[in-house]
Amino acid sequence: MKHRLILIMLLVLVYGCNEETSKEHTSEAASIATIFDDYYKFKDRINPIEATKGGNYAYNDVIANYISDDYQKDLKENYTQFLNRLNEFDCTELSEADLLSMKVMQWDCEVKLEGLNNDIVTMASPIYNLPSFELMPLFQIQSLHLYVAQLAAGESVQPFQTVEDYDNWLNRVDDYFSFLDTSISMMKEGMSKDIVLPTVLTKKMISQLDEFISNPVNDHLFYKPIVSIPVSINEEERNRISAAYRNMITTKLKPKYTALKQFLVTEYLPACRETAGIGALPNGQETYNYLIKLHTTTTMTADAIHELGKSEVARILIEMENAKNKIGFEGDIKTFFEFVRNSPDQMPFTEPQHVIDNFNSIKERINRTLNQVFELKPKADFVVKRTEAFREASASAEYVPGTKDASRAGIFYVPIPDVKKYNKYSDEALFLHEAIPGHHYQLSLQQENKELPEFLHPESMGVFVEGWALYAESLGTELGLYKDPIQYFGMLSMEMHRAIRLVVDTGIHSKGWTREHAIQYSLDNEAESEASVIAEIERYMATPGQALSYKIGQLKIRELRTKAETKLGDQFSITEFHNQVLNSGSLPLVLLEEKIDNWINTQI
Repeated sequence: MKHRLILIMLLVLVYGCNEETSKEHTSEAASIATIFDDYYKFKDRINPIEATKGGNYAYNDVIANYISDDYQKDLKENYTQFLNRLNEFDCTELSEADLLSMKVMQWDCEVKLEGLNNDIVTMASPIYNLPSFELMPLFQIQSLHLYVAQLAAGESVQPFQTVEDYDNWLNRVDDYFSFLDTSISMMKEGMSKDIVLPTVLTKKMISQLDEFISNPVNDHLFYKPIVSIPVSINEEERNRISAAYRNMITTKLKPKYTALKQFLVTEYLPACRETAGIGALPNGQETYNYLIKLHTTTTMTADAIHELGKSEVARILIEMENAKNKIGFEGDIKTFFEFVRNSPDQMPFTEPQHVIDNFNSIKERINRTLNQVFELKPKADFVVKRTEAFREASASAEYVPGTKDASRAGIFYVPIPDVKKYNKYSDEALFLHEAIPGHHYQLSLQQENKELPEFLHPESMGVFVEGWALYAESLGTELGLYKDPIQYFGMLSMEMHRAIRLVVDTGIHSKGWTREHAIQYSLDNEAESEASVIAEIERYMATPGQALSYKIGQLKIRELRTKAETKLGDQFSITEFHNQVLNSGSLPLVLLEEKIDNWINTQI
């Protein structure tokens, strides 16, 4: 209750209307719409890959050098200017929807400015809406060099249909090479300030570069768009483009990656640290506190989150024990984890396509019952694809949204590094999280919602997006899934995985946990394989705070549903509750709670 009162007081202080603001504007709604539009254009300009992802192709030939000083200066100036413009408004003249959007924009500007004033963080990265680290710009996961390779393959959001598309990519890659040059300079500065990566992460990154250096041009990932060049492009242009791509790979890309690898091996790796968490870095604890705020949109402390995580782990372990007993397994829970990890029945696939087919069959089953739980439905479709080989070993399953006009479907990526060891025990929960009614469903509705300002169409608040997706996993029974008790146990395992994140992320970055300590804690409390756990722990090491968003967001959505069910009783409608959660875009949790509370009060 105390924390809630503090949050409400902060909301009033930060977002309270200025009653004394002069009412010289004749149309506040028109004026705020102009600011929203300007903000959307600014966001696309500073993150051109995000613009491409959303279907704005004006920046298809650009990659922002987001770790450069000029770029950071530009961000500070613009976020400050937008806040000043918002402060001129008398918000009593705004509609309820515009006021909510304005509050989201204010929160975004303020939290990004706070990050820009941090010594370690830089507040713009084209990777999954994550902040970057100015002096540690490259990682083994969720890093621009991996994302660019994903785009280069020609099967993601970068279009390769016209001559202009092919030329755009060559220009975009040139920008990327400039970013790599800046990265090396920044990493050298980081070495001088003891702001460097853990040794284990650098080693993983080094091994990722080999494929781009050694593969011949015809087999090179960056040459794949040439292999599938459309027949609509005439022969003269095809020859010119093919030659240009060969030249880019041979004279630019391979030498650049060779130089990067040499720097990492001979200079950077010897300077790397053996500690796992950001708390070991100069200003590291303060930075982690900021990242908690950014990723959870709360004022929770690392200690509070750590204790919450432990209590959730204990609660879910009891539910797992009950599920194990219903299955009829007689050993203890750790023995059951081993049984699930190694059960041949849960590893039946012999071809990667079998994994894809299984997810498509889940899609068919959910579509039969969706109307019982949801009223809003997106127009966009999605496809299930295997994660590309170059990043598969370190990747988790993920969803990449389609375009807002639904002309390009979303993509649900599934890593299948060894199909014979692919364990399907949690596939139903995974589908609910990444596809329907999780990421694909929520993000498609968000970017198709014409009532929202366009700046709210992209992914944005991770705590909402990931919190919703984790909440979506709990809807399996209502959607006709989890009839197989192993799949229900898989859902509990997925929730346990996110609860563990609260413990290990705070443990690593705030309490000095080692990588090995975090790995063992995970193995002791979940059924994931050791290889999967290691990849996950190393992901948390690379992206402090991001892993907290899932469980914090889910717990808030579940809390709000319980509150609505209790207060409304027979008047509660699950479809209307979901409408209210999904029809305003992704929100900071304090604003989501305010919205749902207002809705409950109108229903009583």
